[in-house]
Amino acid sequence: MSGKKRTDFSANEDISLRLEFTGGSEFLLTDDQQKELLDLIKVPGFESPFTISSLLEWIDGYLLKDCDNSEMFVKDGELRPGILVLVNECDWELLDGLHSELKNGDKVTFISTLHGG
Repeated sequence: MSGKKRTDFSANEDISLRLEFTGGSEFLLTDDQQKELLDLIKVPGFESPFTISSLLEWIDGYLLKDCDNSEMFVKDGELRPGILVLVNECDWELLDGLHSELKNGDKVTFISTLHGG
């Protein structure tokens, strides 16, 4: 993911997920996006399987496309250090990290552990 952010996601499949941003990561989103994410949202999938890596690409190219600080969340396709990821309340490190496969109805939570002071 270099250069211009991609927003034209054409999909072979769609997946519905519940996304939650907390610990400060929610401030990267607009108020409308934060409200929208409380419910299941339809994410245009890429090719199956749809993974955390695919989700990060979608978040960067769609949810954060107008955010000036998107590099605080994801940079070069990698999640920034200090952000915990839970898939259905399970630490993604116990699953398969970026390669963790997501299924319809999964809840993905991003928790920022970085705080200024």
